[in-house]
Amino acid sequence: MGSTAQPRRGGDTRQRIQDVALELFAEQGYEKTSLREIAEHLDVTKAALYYHFKTKEDIVVGLFQDLARPIDELITWGEAQTPTLEVKKEVLRRYSDSLAAAAPLFRFMQENQATMRDLSVGETFKSRMLRLLELLQQPEGTMADRVRCFTAIFTMHAGMLALRDVEGDPEEKQEAILEVATDLMVRSQGVTE
Repeated sequence: MGSTAQPRRGGDTRQRIQDVALELFAEQGYEKTSLREIAEHLDVTKAALYYHFKTKEDIVVGLFQDLARPIDELITWGEAQTPTLEVKKEVLRRYSDSLAAAAPLFRFMQENQATMRDLSVGETFKSRMLRLLELLQQPEGTMADRVRCFTAIFTMHAGMLALRDVEGDPEEKQEAILEVATDLMVRSQGVTE
């Protein structure tokens, strides 16, 4: 969350392509980045790049599948649990960890919002967020309570991006964001701690 340099997710060519593409997409924009440019940064031929990905959208879809897998696993886990307050807190804690691991992907989404609306993964992400929201909300919650749950998730996204360039320990920032998001969610449950 703190540094812009992210650790590599692995050493194979497919993952190297994704890492470099994501970095370029975030820095220059999706539309302004070409497959040729990605290949040049990797010091590989376009043919080698095409072997793994035919289009830029294929790269983004692959990124979403790889980096969003922990979020999908969290949602599946949460849907199988009894929706107690402790389970909801655990959902937020695990989501915080997933966001930290997927920080480059969320930076790409933030920097390329118009493109995200046009790509197939945009709808998938929206669907994923709605499922996550359902895990946190009380079925009989008021509109204000539903807004608090939505804001808890938004706080985690916005906080990660807004605090990226703020000095401080990345873990401390992540913990502070989680604390605020948890407070909002707990308040939406009609519970005072």
